[in-house]
Amino acid sequence: MTAARFWREIPARYNLIGTRCTVCGRIYFPPREVCPHCHRKSIGKMERHKMKGKGHVLSYTVVKEGSANLAAQTPYIMAIIQLEEGENAKLTAQLVECEEGDLKIGLEVEAVFRKIQEDGKSGVIHYGYKFKPV
Repeated sequence: MTAARFWREIPARYNLIGTRCTVCGRIYFPPREVCPHCHRKSIGKMERHKMKGKGHVLSYTVVKEGSANLAAQTPYIMAIIQLEEGENAKLTAQLVECEEGDLKIGLEVEAVFRKIQEDGKSGVIHYGYKFKPV
């Protein structure tokens, strides 16, 4: 198996993969090994769950001065996203295709596959999820 194929075949690399407790049905993102609600009853009973990639903005900030990796993208928007799957499914992600004036708490968003960064001399491009308004 080539290195590129190996990375493509990691399910969580290109999908939002969380976990679902088979005891109580709660869904978590990021994934958990044990359900905080069921505790010991959930050990070994958490299963992978592919998230729909839809949700809404809980909070956001506009980054005007970024790290060396993201400096060329400034300003950019980072948001805490509440996924449709429930209160235990939250993540921080960059918002794209959105202007600062369009931002608001509760803005409906969906995951999109985008370039995250490019490694300097090696030229390796990293892809992943970002979110855009629906």
